[in-house]
Amino acid sequence: MKTSRIPLAAALAAGSVLVLSGPAFAHVSVQPGEAAKGGYATINFKVPNERDNASTTQLEVNFPIDQPLTSVMPQDIPGWTVKVETSDLAQPLTVHGKQITKAVTKVTWSGGKIESGKFQQFPLSVGKLPENADQMVIKAIQTYDNGEVVRWIEEPKEGAAEPQNPAPVLKLTAAEADGHHDGAAKADEAKNGDKDAKDGHDEAAASHSSDTTARALGIAGIVVGLGGVAFGVASRRRSS
Repeated sequence: MKTSRIPLAAALAAGSVLVLSGPAFAHVSVQPGEAAKGGYATINFKVPNERDNASTTQLEVNFPIDQPLTSVMPQDIPGWTVKVETSDLAQPLTVHGKQITKAVTKVTWSGGKIESGKFQQFPLSVGKLPENADQMVIKAIQTYDNGEVVRWIEEPKEGAAEPQNPAPVLKLTAAEADGHHDGAAKADEAKNGDKDAKDGHDEAAASHSSDTTARALGIAGIVVGLGGVAFGVASRRRSS
């Protein structure tokens, strides 16, 4: 009995795709992947469980000390405990008129569980983001209940192959400083456009009303004139 080679080849090909694509989707990442420079943003660390025989029980993220964040606020996640740690700054910062001597450098979630084949998002509100950098490399450490520790700390290099354990990267984009003014200008333009349209409509309505009145007066004049002619003809006949 001959065994078909086509199904076997298809199965091997599918298995190869899964093996090759698996690690690409198993990285700890930060979402969304970009935020405006000098502002505040809400970011999520997406942590997939890439092990078939273990669950993720802890996530640690480390912010660069040379890009200090003075405000980091976690959102409660049922079943997880969060710890925020700060470090002393070499040079104090002034934020909103206050001198800041410490910055958040580490956030750790523990006590929960991410089972095999599932993922968990860990949200943070962060700021003030750096103004003089194009990205933040945020190193993460993922711990499993079997004692395995995966360090997502390798910084991706532009033009180079992706490292085996890349660190989450938050890209920093140019701040839209004129966004409010542009929006206000567009709003004023739209408002003025609406006003012009309304004025045009009112003028058209007034013109239409004037035309209607003139036509009505003209018709009334014609009717009166015809009545006068008829009265004159009748008067002449009676005189005759």
